[in-house]
Order: sequence, then structure tokens, then C-alpha cells
Amino acid sequence: MKDSPVNSLLTALIQFDKSSNTAVYIQIAQQIINAIQRGYLSAGTALPGTRTFKELFQIHRNTAVAVYDELASQGWVEIIANKGTFILDPKPKKTALKAQSNKIGDVHRYPKNTGFPFETSFLLSSTNEYSEAKYSLNDGQPDLRLHPVYEFSKWYSASMKRKSLISKWNPNSKSKNSAFENQLCNYLNASRGFHVQPQNVISTRSTELSLYIISQLVIRKKEIVLVGQLSNHNANMIFQEAGATIITIPMDENGLDIDYIEKHFTKGKIRCVYICSNRDYPTTYSLSAERRIKLMELAKAYQFAIIEDDYDYDFQLEGTAMLPMASADANGMIIYLGKLGQSFLPSFQTGFVVAPENLIAEAKNYLQMVDRQGDLIQEQMLSELIHEGEIHRLLKKNIITYKRRRDYLCECLKKYFNDTVYFKKPSGGLAIWITFQPSISLLQLAEEASKLDLFLPKTILYQDKNTCAIRLGFGHLNEEEIEIVISKLQLAYTVITTPKIKKAPRW
Repeated sequence: MKDSPVNSLLTALIQFDKSSNTAVYIQIAQQIINAIQRGYLSAGTALPGTRTFKELFQIHRNTAVAVYDELASQGWVEIIANKGTFILDPKPKKTALKAQSNKIGDVHRYPKNTGFPFETSFLLSSTNEYSEAKYSLNDGQPDLRLHPVYEFSKWYSASMKRKSLISKWNPNSKSKNSAFENQLCNYLNASRGFHVQPQNVISTRSTELSLYIISQLVIRKKEIVLVGQLSNHNANMIFQEAGATIITIPMDENGLDIDYIEKHFTKGKIRCVYICSNRDYPTTYSLSAERRIKLMELAKAYQFAIIEDDYDYDFQLEGTAMLPMASADANGMIIYLGKLGQSFLPSFQTGFVVAPENLIAEAKNYLQMVDRQGDLIQEQMLSELIHEGEIHRLLKKNIITYKRRRDYLCECLKKYFNDTVYFKKPSGGLAIWITFQPSISLLQLAEEASKLDLFLPKTILYQDKNTCAIRLGFGHLNEEEIEIVISKLQLAYTVITTPKIKKAPRW
């Protein structure tokens, strides 16, 4: 009965490739299981005998037997001697094949939408943009071409061979602080003026994860979080996801306006204030020493937390970086976020949080839920790089390169734009904040630049009635690329600022 409904359905549903590494009987069994789960084959349906089955698919009878044995071993069918093979029915009986609303081709497709409702959020929408342009700008990312791949492959391999990793992967007792925690504390104490112990520090896979965990612990629904008028988009999205009410505060070349906070808010009204430790994002301007002191005093008086994000500490190009406010915090008001290894490939970077012990203990409990294991090999390698001083050597080497690129970018901006853009050379970081005078349409600029094979993502464009600026990252570009990019940007600028000449009508 090759033309029975069950046989016709099976031949329409099942496809296999004899050249595949997966055995034919496994391929067929998996597709029958798929058909059962999707409802094409209902409980109690009798499958054809092995002789018929082998003829349907032109396979050896032993293969057909192996298919049914595999289905039976997984509990999808029951084989009853002298009666047949039946689907999921302890008291099998031959049932009529039910018509399915799904099309035959759907058996090989994965659903596009869920069959249940869930809450969607615009906060989770990606801001990533993609382009095939040869040249592109970003908000200040390092050049991955400078990463010492050969050396890191050796260090990573050596870390994987450490016998101590076995005990770290299979902890069966509460152990002392890890080598990485101790080395990280030593590094922070030496480089940032801290006096912290491992119980004051937690490491995470990124600063975004650090901020997410802290926001979940510190912020409750509708509590007020203050950020700069121009601020970090990702941080704002994390605060909003935590349910915060975000209020923007005016800022100038000395950073956040602390007097505004004192005038417009009272004790107990603010939950936390988000600031950048060395250079504000996106403007690259620094919070003045006077305002730092006043903000710390205000936090104590008004009882709000300060989240201090030191997102670009590793890229101090001249002078010394300002010590974190958290290093002078005697009242437990500041939560310090940072990143270690920003000059490395992204997979070798790690975020960390410095805060009072009671908050770190809760953060570690939270981290256990979302990332219990972490990256032990990475931690082992980074602890050795810190201990041996390699991390300092790599940073110094890259800083020389980035400083040269920053200076060359400033020269190119003066050469190609003259007085049409305003900028201040930042003391560090991998981006320059350039303001156009007079204002132009930045979206038009991006559109014209794309015609010249230059991609300007919307995330680096800042325009409103008071602002017309670009956060122009230079870290990923060498000097030759910098000149090409700025010359293309100038050509696009010329196109949108040159008055269009109207042609006289022909009579």
C-alpha cells in the first residue's frame, strides 16, 4: 500500500542526504520526530512495515529497522510484534490520518513568531547600523590591528594549561580570593589611588553588564536618575530598563552643572547621578575639580549615589589621568565602573565595579544568576599580565600611537575645515568632539558622505536646536586613513553648504 495516506505523507515530509556525516537512519528518525511534534503524525497512527518503508525511500531494510529502533528507544513509537509500529499510543489502533492546517513545507521551517504573547520594548531595539562603505567612523573604538595576536595566543595557551583551572571550574568549597581578584585590586590601588580589598571589587564581562547589575540593585521604578544633557545612550537605556525616571542636567565645558542640581532638587528626591570620571561622553569635556568636590558634598547631603563611569581611563594620551572621585570617597556614596584591557581584542576585555562591601556582596549574588562561571581562562591570563607588568607595557606602546593619531587628526581638521568647525584637543580618549559653525544638517552630511564611500552612523551625530556636533572617533584609523576620511568629510560638507544655482528657464 505505497499509496496510503501515511506513506504519501512520509515521502513528502522526509528528505535525507546519503553523503552527510550524519547516518541516514538518524536523519530519517529525526524528521519523523519533527513531524510527530508538529502534529503531522498523530498518536496511534500506524507506520508502514520495514519492507514497505525500505521501498518507499530506496534504503536497505536494516536501515529501516534502525529507524524504528531509534524511534522506539526515544519513546516516540511502540513496536508490537505481529501488529506493527504505532506512534505514542500504549493501546495502538489504526486511526484515520487527520488533516493538518500546516503546509507540508512547514515541517522544514522554524516559526517566525511565538505562539504566545510577551511584552516588547523599544529599549531593546538595536542601534547598530551597517554599511558596505570602505571607510567608517565610530564613537572612539581602539584599533584591533594593534593587538599583539601572537603574544596573546601564547599567553592564552599557557593559561589553559594551568592545573589550577580544574579546581576553579569545579569549586566544592568556599575558597580564598582568586589570583585575579588580588591582582586587580593591586592594579587599581597602584594606578587609580584606591585602597580597596577583593571584597570591594567585582569583575564582569563588560561595563554594560556592570551597569546593568548595579542598576537592578540600586534603582527602583520611577526613581530619579540624573544624567548630562548629552550623555551615553547605552547607559540611559539600561536606566530606563530598570524603570528609572531620567532627567537631563545642563552641562558646559566644565562638565555637569552641579549648581543646577542643588537649586532644583531636594534631599531624598534623587536616586543617583551618572557621570564620567575623566571625560564626559560624548563631549570629552572634564568635570572640573571644584564641581567634583561639590557633587560629593551634595551626594552626602542629599543621600544619592554617584555612578562614576571611567570608560576610557586606558587612553590617557598626555599628562596623568584625574584620580577617580571614588578613590576619595569616605562615605560610601560612589559606585565606580571601569574596564580593563581596552587595547586588547574585545574577547580579552573585562569590566569591573568598585563599591562598598555590602553592595559588592549583593552584586556577586546577582552575577551568580546571570553568569555563574565567567571567563576563568581570561582572568588567569589577565592576572599574569598584571603581575608581570605586560599590561603596562602594552598600554604605553599603544598610547604613543594613539597620541600621534589624535594630533594628526587635529591638523587635518584645521587644514580641511579651517574655522567652520570648533574643537578642543582632548587630553585622552579616542574621539574628538567637533562642532559645526554655523549649523548644518548632519543627516544630509552623512548621506553625502556615503556617496563618497564614507559611513557616518547616526549614533555619533548630535543635533538639536542648540547642538550640531559629531563625536569623531580616530582610534581605529591610521594617519593615511585619517587624511582620506577628513578629506571626504570636507567634500560632503562642501556639497551641502554650496548654494544651488537655479538654471534660467528656456523660452
